[in-house]
Amino acid sequence: MVKRCKWANFNDLMKEYHDKEWGTPQRDDKMLYELLILEGMQAGLSWNTVLQKRDNFRKAFDNFDYTKIIRYKENKIEELMRNEGIIRNRLKIQSVITNAKSFIKVQEEFGSFNKYIWDFVNNKSVNNAWNKLEDLPPNTELSNRISKDMKKRGFKFIGTTIIYAFLQAIGVVNDHTIDCFRYNELIN
Repeated sequence: MVKRCKWANFNDLMKEYHDKEWGTPQRDDKMLYELLILEGMQAGLSWNTVLQKRDNFRKAFDNFDYTKIIRYKENKIEELMRNEGIIRNRLKIQSVITNAKSFIKVQEEFGSFNKYIWDFVNNKSVNNAWNKLEDLPPNTELSNRISKDMKKRGFKFIGTTIIYAFLQAIGVVNDHTIDCFRYNELIN
């Protein structure tokens, strides 16, 4: 039997996300934007809820094409508010647009969002060594620093806990528990 992080055993979708995506170093700006938005959408909800709606989010938000999203107007927001396939929270939906604009500004300043986010860790994943899920912190000094910097850059729904979950998702932080088969695969 495959040993994985305890949270992933919730259902097959969570297992697949854990086994193939979570914690894998991600450097593609489009995917980084998608995961940043999805982590913000999760606020107050479960990751399973977001994963179940992920394909709907992709359809609703032009496959997370931030160059299109920056042009969304009030009529598009209203359309999204009626879309039962996504999380219909006006502030979260508006943050998708705001964050697209901030994301592009970061790309312009740093050359890519990838360079911006990975520079916080000198382009090398932080490998933690947690024995059990309960040992993982909800945030860290690193997530505090990044959240603060992103807020200054105009991003929304990027509090320190959301940013820590984002860093875990994109592999900036390897928080697979040490007994998980993915832990050693991702040590760099």
